[in-house]
Amino acid sequence: MASDVTVVVRYRKAVTYGVHALLAALDTAAVDCETLLGGTPEETAAHIAASDADRVLVLWSFYSPDADAMAAELAAVRRIADGDHVLHIAGGVHATAEPQHILDSGWDLAAIGEGESTIVSLVTALRDDTPLTSVPGLALRDADGVALRTPPAPQLPLDAFPSFPGRRRHFGPIEITRGCRYTCRFCQTPFMFGGRFRHRSPASVREHVRLMADHGLRDVRFITPTCLSYGSPGPDPSLDAVEELLATVRAELPPNGRVFFGSFPSEIRPEHVTPEAMRLLKRYVANDNVIIGAQSGSDRVLAAAGRGHGVQPVRDAVRIAVEHGFRPNVDFIFGMPGETEEDLQSSLRLAADLTDLGARIHTHTFMPLPGTPWRDADPAFIPLDTMRHLDRLAQRGDAYGHWRKQADHAVRLAETAKAYPRRARRRRTGE
Repeated sequence: MASDVTVVVRYRKAVTYGVHALLAALDTAAVDCETLLGGTPEETAAHIAASDADRVLVLWSFYSPDADAMAAELAAVRRIADGDHVLHIAGGVHATAEPQHILDSGWDLAAIGEGESTIVSLVTALRDDTPLTSVPGLALRDADGVALRTPPAPQLPLDAFPSFPGRRRHFGPIEITRGCRYTCRFCQTPFMFGGRFRHRSPASVREHVRLMADHGLRDVRFITPTCLSYGSPGPDPSLDAVEELLATVRAELPPNGRVFFGSFPSEIRPEHVTPEAMRLLKRYVANDNVIIGAQSGSDRVLAAAGRGHGVQPVRDAVRIAVEHGFRPNVDFIFGMPGETEEDLQSSLRLAADLTDLGARIHTHTFMPLPGTPWRDADPAFIPLDTMRHLDRLAQRGDAYGHWRKQADHAVRLAETAKAYPRRARRRRTGE
């Protein structure tokens, strides 16, 4: 006899996109389970306590800087409501990169990699009372408390699952590309989702937009690591594919509908900003700003980071974007590994030049993120003079960002990396 399963989600604004994808996967696979959203730790615990299901699965998802705060929330939820029938699982980039840290922090399971197939298999296994070692994409404790990995979950085409569960009226940006061929050494995305692009088809995007329009929504945004790479397998944009996508979206929207593309969360690589590309965006998009990734004003640092472009394409991109009526928001990361005083001054000079052209600087502090080649690097050191310079830019309205908070996160991430040194590959179940 099948067991009843209730899925409780610790539902946070910071991770709604990923959670929506999991809920959509459960809907698509027609998995029979109750799903409840906990907007606070207290509400999450109340859902657990009120459930009379045989098994309760509690989903947590978070980014690496939030790991400690979420572990504290988990402990609080367990104090209020817990039991042998309750399983807590953490997923996302941090769980994928640091499953041992997740298990040691109190979770029962870590989800590794893409979660759609894993959540469907996991809930099914709980319903059928089959061993969790049969579920792909998990890490669970062995007898010694060491993370034991099950075989990896398959990386399916994006069309296999929707971006959000429309029937629940949980809408959001449409994920049009997953994975990234630009394996920047500071970024978690390519190392979680793979170093290649997987694009959602225009037909699938059309279905998403049609559903949104049917529910009265008129604004459409997209999730992609590099928006002008849509439809392309390689480094060069396919503007024909981009135009097909944008035209498809426009065709499904009402006359007052708006398309946002190239703004958050769909940035543009600087070498992709050409007059032709900007003219294309002008024909279709409603946003008056674009996000361009510069990261540094030093060619040496950009090369070390594996960015795949130099400083000059950043200058060109900002100039071209401004000429076509967009205000560029340009990402900079200060304190990257090996950055010298000369490199830092080059970044500050470039930032000043770009603001003179009309750009705003989006300031970041380097964080040694788990799962990246720079995971074991020292946290960034931002000199006092640089702090004052960034503050002055912000006061003038020429810069924004949470670089101070990221500097604090960087220290904690470095401490975690030291506590959990890179290990040899752990055995998988069945080995």
